Amino acid sequence: MTAPNQPPATPDLLYSQDEEDLRSAVRALLADRADAPTVIAATESDTPYDTRLWSSLAGDIGAAGLLVPEKLGGQGASHREAAVVLEELGRSVAPAPYLTSSVVATETLLALGTEDGPAAVLLGELASGARTAVLAVPFATPPAGAGPVLAGPDGTVRGIADAAAADVLLVPTAEGLYAVETSGPGVAVEALVPLDLTRPLAAVTLTGATGTLLADADAGATAVRRGLLAGAGLLASEQLGIAEWCLTETVRHTRERHQFNRPVGSFQALKHRMAQLWLEVVSARAAARNAADALATGSPDAPLAVAVAQAYCSGVAVHAAEECVQLHGGIGMTWEHPAHLYLKRAKADSIAYGTAGGHRQAVGELTELPAP
Repeated sequence: MTAPNQPPATPDLLYSQDEEDLRSAVRALLADRADAPTVIAATESDTPYDTRLWSSLAGDIGAAGLLVPEKLGGQGASHREAAVVLEELGRSVAPAPYLTSSVVATETLLALGTEDGPAAVLLGELASGARTAVLAVPFATPPAGAGPVLAGPDGTVRGIADAAAADVLLVPTAEGLYAVETSGPGVAVEALVPLDLTRPLAAVTLTGATGTLLADADAGATAVRRGLLAGAGLLASEQLGIAEWCLTETVRHTRERHQFNRPVGSFQALKHRMAQLWLEVVSARAAARNAADALATGSPDAPLAVAVAQAYCSGVAVHAAEECVQLHGGIGMTWEHPAHLYLKRAKADSIAYGTAGGHRQAVGELTELPAP
C-alpha cells in the first residue's frame, strides 16, 4: 500500500504507440496462422501447438523475451507489452504456451535475481523461444497459496498447464526450487483431458529424476509467488481479449442475421444485453490495464491491482462468451463455429491462478484498514 502522506502514482491505462505496433504484428501473425478453422483442427490433433507459430511469435516478433532484460538475451520490455500479447492470444484462443512459459516461468526465474548461473542461461533460452518451461504447480494455484508441491524429489503433481509441450519443469519442493528436464530419466508426463482443449493439462510424476537446484526453499517460495502473481495479473488481459472478441463477433452477427425482415440486433432486448456487455468489457479493460501497469512499475499495490483484475475480469469473460453462444442461436452450438472455444477458455481461466471469489477475499484482506 502507499505510504502515509504520499500521493499514489497515477496508473497509465492507455496504450503507447509501441504497444499498438506490437498488437498489430501479433494480430497479423495470429490471423495468418491461428484462425478459427486452424485452432479447431489443432484441438482435434495430437499436437495442439503449431511449432511454426510459436517460432514466429517467440523468435521473429520477440514476444517470448519481453520480460527478460536485454543483458540476458531478452527485449527488456515490461508487463504492459506482455499484456498486449496476451490480449491478442485471448482474442484468437491460439494454443501457445505464452502465459505459462514467457510470463509465469520467466517471472519466477527473474525473481531469483541472478545474472549468471543456470537460471540466467535458462532465461536466455526462454527469451529466444528455443525452449519453453512451466512452473510445476496446478493451474488453479492462487498466488497466495503458493508452496512446495512435493515434500521430496519424488511424487506426482496434477493439472499442470502446458507441461506436455514444455522442455523444462520448475519444481518447487520442500528442499528448494529445481529445474527438471522433461525428457530426462524418471520424468513421466501424462496428458489429461481438459475442458479447454486449447490449453492442455498434464500430470507429472517424478521418480528418481535429477534436476538443477535453482534456489533454496525460502527463495524458491518467494519466486513462485511472484511468478503466480504475474500470471494472475496478465491472465486478466487474456480474459479481456476473450471478452472483446465475443462482443465484437456478437455485434457483427446480430447486424447480419435477419428475423421478421429486420436485423435481430435491432430488437431492444438484445440491444440492452449488448450494451451491458460493452460496459463490462470497458471496465474489464481498465482493471486489466491497471494490473499490468502495477506489475510493470513494481507498484507496492500490485497484489491489490491483480486481485481486483481477477475478481472482475473472470466473470466478464465468462459472461461475454455465454452471450456470444446464446445470441448466435443454433450456430453458436455447433462445433464448426469457434464460440465454444471461447466459452471453454473463459471457464477454464475463471479458476486459473485462483477463483474470482478467492481474489475478492484477497481484496478484502489487502484493503483492511489498520486499527486506530
